[in-house]
Amino acid sequence: MENAASRPKWIARLVLLAFAAGCAAWLLRLDHAAKISTNVLDLMPAAEQSAELGVVRGFSQGAPARVVLLALRDPRAPETPPAAAARALAATLRGSPAFAEAVVIGDPAADTDLGKKIFEHRFEWLLPTWLAAREREFTATGQAPDGFPRWLAARAAADLESFLARPEAAAMQEMLPRDPLLLVPALAEQARLLAAPGAQAGGHALVWALTRASPFTEDGQAPVFAAIAAAQATHPDLALRWTGVSRFAAASRARIESEIKLLNTLSLLAVLGVSALLVRRAWKLLHLVPIILLSIGGAWTISTLLFDRLHMLVFVIGSLLSGVAIDYGFYLYMQPSLRPDETYGDKLRRLLKPLLASCLTTVIGFSLLLFSDLPLIRQIGVFVSAGLLCALGAAMLYFAQLERPLLEGRVGGGLAGGGALARATVRLLAVAALLVALLGPFRLRWRDDVRQLDLPSADLHANDAAVRALFGESAQRSLWLTHGATLAEARQRLGAFLSARSEGAGSVGQLLPAAADWSAWQGRRAGLASFTAEFRAALAARGFTAESFEPFFTAWDEARARPASTYESLAAELRGALTGPLTLLSNTTTAPFWFLTIVERPTIPPPARELHTIGLNQLASLNELFTRYRWSALRLSLVGLGLVIGSVFAIYPWRRGLRIAVIPAGACFFVFGALGLAGQTLNLFHLLGAFLGVCLSHNYAIFSAENAAAGTAPPVPVRLSALSTAASFGVLGFSRIPVIHALGMTVALIVLTSLLAVELEPLARRKNA
Repeated sequence: MENAASRPKWIARLVLLAFAAGCAAWLLRLDHAAKISTNVLDLMPAAEQSAELGVVRGFSQGAPARVVLLALRDPRAPETPPAAAARALAATLRGSPAFAEAVVIGDPAADTDLGKKIFEHRFEWLLPTWLAAREREFTATGQAPDGFPRWLAARAAADLESFLARPEAAAMQEMLPRDPLLLVPALAEQARLLAAPGAQAGGHALVWALTRASPFTEDGQAPVFAAIAAAQATHPDLALRWTGVSRFAAASRARIESEIKLLNTLSLLAVLGVSALLVRRAWKLLHLVPIILLSIGGAWTISTLLFDRLHMLVFVIGSLLSGVAIDYGFYLYMQPSLRPDETYGDKLRRLLKPLLASCLTTVIGFSLLLFSDLPLIRQIGVFVSAGLLCALGAAMLYFAQLERPLLEGRVGGGLAGGGALARATVRLLAVAALLVALLGPFRLRWRDDVRQLDLPSADLHANDAAVRALFGESAQRSLWLTHGATLAEARQRLGAFLSARSEGAGSVGQLLPAAADWSAWQGRRAGLASFTAEFRAALAARGFTAESFEPFFTAWDEARARPASTYESLAAELRGALTGPLTLLSNTTTAPFWFLTIVERPTIPPPARELHTIGLNQLASLNELFTRYRWSALRLSLVGLGLVIGSVFAIYPWRRGLRIAVIPAGACFFVFGALGLAGQTLNLFHLLGAFLGVCLSHNYAIFSAENAAAGTAPPVPVRLSALSTAASFGVLGFSRIPVIHALGMTVALIVLTSLLAVELEPLARRKNA
């Protein structure tokens, strides 16, 4: 008999050990750096429904995110940029495996080299666009098409004469005999916008670098920092300031990891502290620690198995499981046996209905989050659901090890006692709460801000702003991204966008002719056979010596005779000529193709939708995204709560089911009403916290159902569970991450309100004697 009785214990023990060993083995071999992300953009779906936001996502995670900006200054000569040291620094970084490229900004050699390439390819890159613009002007005159070469020659000669009267022409006297069409001088305004900073560097020598690895990975952080430190060590007497996404990503990861450790520790201590106040033998609470550990370990294991990559915020929020996971342990551990010979198996069968109802209704609700478009919400749904199932399974199996598991609570009659005055007061409070719940939510304000997803870092942001100002970034300028499914489409849209900007706009895409203009030039060359003679005559008529422009005529004839090439090869040729920051101002290799435009105004009217041009205010774009997903989460939450309530009515009689449904929902509306009356602005994570709080509050309504029917105070396990959960989430309220603070405080308030309703309900319902 003894062996037969001990067999279930051994089976339960083996199952627990096997589960713990499996979780430990998986988590120990897990590549945490590759699996866990701190990148805010990983909170967005990879295939975002909005094409514009998808482009922003790709732009922000591509090469632009790998840029590192460095500024050197010599304190001994603060007005003189240490150019030689900057060249040495760039060379050292180029020699590091962590960096793919490093150039000195404003290096005359590099600028001269690019200028030579543009001039050499002016007939391929610039002439088609110039010629298309002139042809449109000619068409507007209504003249016969065969008169175009003569009109074009006269117009070009007139433009040259007008240009020579301008002050800037003096610096281009040597170029004009080879470029009388002013193809390169016409780029002066755009070149100024795209040029590297000059005087605003304030005595700093500037280096632009590009890392090989993404700044959101370990390879894009520690090796980069080490390479910069090594490069700086060669010039210890110089002051170096630098910035890059990798600094923010590394600091964010370190802060969040520290937050996880602190919150988990404080949450566990808070739960144990609350528990110690409500139980007689506090040391017996140690039996709950394995349940908490198995719950969190199971949630980590299952989540990392199901998702290729998870955001760190999932695990910050997961720190609450220490308070939620012990609900089932409390209920099992604190229920006394009905008779002396009742076995643990008999006791478990007796309590199985409320345990399963409590757990499965919550899991059903959170399972609906798997259908969310937002990865973070899906990950939280899996993490919490897995943690709750593991907690229930661990509690049932762990207490099977004990001979007679019983945790005695301190005697307390609850708040249900009192006379007529107390009952009247409770009913009056209930009416006031009802008014708050009905009227307060209409005063709620909602606003989602992606900056609330991270810990604030004032020092890093101040340093970043100062360094970027040295590189010419200014609040008086704005960036616009024009995109298309094909290169030709993106370039055509860029041309339409630039044509709406009369001045103060520059894009590297202006070096690439539109596909239609390029094709037109290929077919137009034969029709311009007479242009050379016409242009010679037009120049002579304006008083120029036509022979001095012979280098141009030779180059013109060579360009007309050159074999036609494809548009893609033209783009590749231009791409190969760009170096440094200019390489990141366009994407001409893979879809979606895009071009950046710099506009010398902080804001401009929104471009027409058909131009597919978006402002690169990523904050506004991501805020818009999270606002949209808040409504998606609301719909899923309502469906999930509908399923939870439906499952409650399927398990319990309608009167008891109605009570179980009303208490959590009423607590949620009351808390939102109170926040609305207090003028609080809520966001997506308040909504997520409300959903979690309602699901958890169902547990207390279910566990106290029998006592409510008898008109007595709820059992001690309900109070202990609710207060432990409130303590756990209350700890999250002290988080420095705003969204975690919002979620923690929302859940804690809803849980405490539900507990208060459960405690006061018997008194409010009791009839006067």
